[in-house]
Amino acid sequence: MKIEQEIKVCSAKYATNLKMRMDERTIEMESDDCSHFLIYQVLGVSLKEGQLIDLYQNKGRFLYKYAGSFLEEVTKLCFLHQFPESATTKVPNTLGTRPKTFEIDCLEGNNAIEIKWRDATTDGDHITKEHTRIKAIADAGYKPIRVMFYYPNRKQAISIQKTLETLYRGIGGEYYYGDSAWEYVLTRTQIDLKAILERIALESQANINE
Repeated sequence: MKIEQEIKVCSAKYATNLKMRMDERTIEMESDDCSHFLIYQVLGVSLKEGQLIDLYQNKGRFLYKYAGSFLEEVTKLCFLHQFPESATTKVPNTLGTRPKTFEIDCLEGNNAIEIKWRDATTDGDHITKEHTRIKAIADAGYKPIRVMFYYPNRKQAISIQKTLETLYRGIGGEYYYGDSAWEYVLTRTQIDLKAILERIALESQANINE
């Protein structure tokens, strides 16, 4: 099966599962206790708007989870096509006891690639945790590489990403985001993942609008 067809099959699977989870949650919410809407109304939010906010907050959680998992899976597929020996693996935590191991999304040769669709965290502890993770990866003899397709928009989240980029480069690793992330995948695998996803997105939206 050609890689584009594999990605299309994967996208259909994720879309189906996402819709199923959203539909299930929508039905569940019909019997929710909505007494907290009183506070929404006190704060100037109408009953209808409050209902929509809660509904889409729940749908959004599923969407973000599935979007990240999907993009990680198809990125791995691209590397697997070009490098059949590449795989997800774990390395021991050499700097502490918790966690015992750190997972590498895609180990391709000496390249330990972490795949992120986006990272909008504003938690300062994230920097310490990530520094420990990439140090453990370097101790295992691998080069830590971060590939993040979408950069955050908020100032504090951007600041954390800039710090992470400094940490990666300071330990001899690499850090790619936005256009450079798509280009990295293309250069390494010879597969234009972004172009494939754009074609699938057009087909998907055309079917929705029919």
